[in-house]
Amino acid sequence: MRYLPGEAQQLPGNRAALADYQASHFLFEVSAGVATLTLNRPERKNPLTFDSYAELRDLFRALAYADDVKAIVITGAGENFCSGGDVHDIIGPLTKLDMPGLLAFTRMTGDLVKAIRACPQPVVAAVDGICAGAGAILALASDIRLGTARSKTAFLFTRVGLAGCDMGACALLPRVIGQGRAAELLYTGRSMSGAEAERWGFFNSLQEPEALLDAALAFARGLADGPTFAHGMTKKMLQQEWNMGVDEAIEAEAQAQAICMATNDFHRAYHAFVAKQKPEFEGD
Repeated sequence: MRYLPGEAQQLPGNRAALADYQASHFLFEVSAGVATLTLNRPERKNPLTFDSYAELRDLFRALAYADDVKAIVITGAGENFCSGGDVHDIIGPLTKLDMPGLLAFTRMTGDLVKAIRACPQPVVAAVDGICAGAGAILALASDIRLGTARSKTAFLFTRVGLAGCDMGACALLPRVIGQGRAAELLYTGRSMSGAEAERWGFFNSLQEPEALLDAALAFARGLADGPTFAHGMTKKMLQQEWNMGVDEAIEAEAQAQAICMATNDFHRAYHAFVAKQKPEFEGD
């Protein structure tokens, strides 16, 4: 099938730079350690296709090996984030697939979420306008979400006759906004306003639409200037500890922190503190 493994250009598998990577199905650029990924079909509210799903999955897998990317921003062109799977390019063809083909597709979309969660860089979603279906999952899978008052986030799978348990929604959403609130959104498929999303903890903050991307980039640059090895460890622990008891989590964090204490960044921070200077982290 065309979306397995996808039609994107070959991505690096070893330690490498991604600054020169030319995306085929969205915009991608790297500046000062921050990668900006822009879904770029504004005339259709930036829907995903089979091939853009696959390229996103492959790119996030490659980001695990990218020396030049310290933080990532996901945004949408125009005044919307992402309207989900393209009705004509995905939904229609799915009605004609057999069960093995359908399972191959749903596993592939789940692999995108796994890749976002597994890449060590913090991911910041800048969400304006429509954020629906798979687009809402992209935002949910990110580490930080900035929104606008006019944003509308909807996990609308039940509205097209599907279960709300898509791409990890039933695992991720309750952890972000709570079980009861997640159940309401996943059962009804209704839109969550920007103010409601911030109040429920889905958005870390609300920004004016014209300031949204700048705010997301500033947040990402702050992370990129920090101890990026330690940030990667924090992200790893945030994910791994979901499946641990408290005692196991405490031990895992003891091991993780001991590893971080052996890094040069830890020593830089100490010497900078002694000298009453701001530490300059290098991620090693």
